[in-house]
Amino acid sequence: MQLTRFIQELLYQYECVTIPHFGAFLTRSFGARVNPDGLFYPPRKEVNFNQLLVANDGVLAHYVARKEKISYEYALRLIEKEVSSWKKRLQTQTLRFPGVGEIRLNTEKKIQFTPWGKINFDLKSFGLNAFERKPIEEKIYKPKTLNVMADTNKDDLMFTPEQEQNEKKSPLLRYAAIGVIGIALLGTAYFFSDRYVTEQRVAEQEKAQQQIEKNVQEATFDLGNLSTIDVTVAATPVEEEVILDQVYYSVIAGSFRSLENAEKKVVALEAEGYPAALAQVNPEGIYRVAYGRYASKKEAINMLYFLKYTLEEEAWYLEER
Repeated sequence: MQLTRFIQELLYQYECVTIPHFGAFLTRSFGARVNPDGLFYPPRKEVNFNQLLVANDGVLAHYVARKEKISYEYALRLIEKEVSSWKKRLQTQTLRFPGVGEIRLNTEKKIQFTPWGKINFDLKSFGLNAFERKPIEEKIYKPKTLNVMADTNKDDLMFTPEQEQNEKKSPLLRYAAIGVIGIALLGTAYFFSDRYVTEQRVAEQEKAQQQIEKNVQEATFDLGNLSTIDVTVAATPVEEEVILDQVYYSVIAGSFRSLENAEKKVVALEAEGYPAALAQVNPEGIYRVAYGRYASKKEAINMLYFLKYTLEEEAWYLEER
């Protein structure tokens, strides 16, 4: 049983994942920050370990039971067996939790946790990496000097206290204006970089969707040699097609030619906790089953990436118009 992998998956969804009779992994949120050297870091969640939280809250056991398709009581027994093995190994070895961190005993025989820090457990920051801000270089243009005879020398010797005061203030005002413009440019760059990443994800998913639909339409089915049957069909009035104004963004779990099989898949997904539903039928009459249908494109993309890269489930994106 891959208990360490289940713990890592749950840390994306919960702030606390308790391992009965062993301890709990806790996530702590940090906002976006900028280093003095100009590096921008997106919001992130980091992991800590608390050995005092040992009471079973049912989160890990229910998740193991669902993933392994076993009962809740049997899942608890498997967890207790794994924890007993961890405690024995911890006396002489270091416990490693891939993607989370390492646990060892220090010289005082107390548990010491070292996070790896390589994975950001904040789903809202998925795909965002640190980037470096390049300094804005100020260009100073020197005015051209004109060669004038005696009048120029006289003008250079004449000045007033007001002119001297304005010359002292102008550099400060210029630097203040440059600072305001720089802050505005940094905020605009961060906003458009986030928007660019989101648009790139949507564009890639739309390409994948078009390729999948093309493969389904071009697919052929070998039905063998069928005998000719004469069928008399009575003409019935065709119902007017209903056009929906609402646009849905769906995360598709599978496609079925049989409506009965599609409805069975919806029931199975609902039993696992997904807001499953039947999506729009494609032009070939194939019924699509969705993990969920969303009115927001961003929610659908987040759900798709969680299924594919966290739970490693097969899914694809569909925009229903």
